Amino acid sequence: MIQLKPVTQENFADVIVLRVGNGQERFVSTIAESLEQAGIYKETAYPFAVCNDNVIVGFIMMGYYEAKQYYTLWKLLIDYRFQNKGYGRQALELGLKYIKDRFDPKDIYTGVIPENIIAKKLYESVGFKYTGLVEDGMEEMRLLY
Repeated sequence: MIQLKPVTQENFADVIVLRVGNGQERFVSTIAESLEQAGIYKETAYPFAVCNDNVIVGFIMMGYYEAKQYYTLWKLLIDYRFQNKGYGRQALELGLKYIKDRFDPKDIYTGVIPENIIAKKLYESVGFKYTGLVEDGMEEMRLLY
C-alpha cells in the first residue's frame, strides 16, 4: 500500500539516492535539486517520500506557485527499481488528494516535457488537460475540480 510521508532527517538519506531509469534523466530534476527548491520555498512546497510499506520507492512534491497563484504538481519520480508497478499513479492520486483536502483549490497545474509520453498519459488518466501554454520547454496541464 502506497503512502506519502514527509521528507525528514530520518528518511533523507533514503530519499536522496532515488534515481530514474536510463534516458529519463532529462524529464525530472534530481532529488537534491528538488529538495533544494523545497528548502527555498519551504512555506509553499510539500515534498514527500513515496513509500510502499516501509520501503521508499519514489518522491513527489506538490506546491503553491505564488507567481501564478495556483497549486501545482511540482515533481514526481519513481525510482527505476520500482517503476511499472502502479506506484506513480497511486502517488499522484495521493498528492492531488493532499492538495485538495488541505487547500480545496478549483484546479491544479503541472508541466510536462513533450517527449515524456509516459508522464503525459499518466496525467491525462487522472484528468489533466493541456492548456496550450508551452513555457521553458514544458507543456502546461491543468486538472479542474
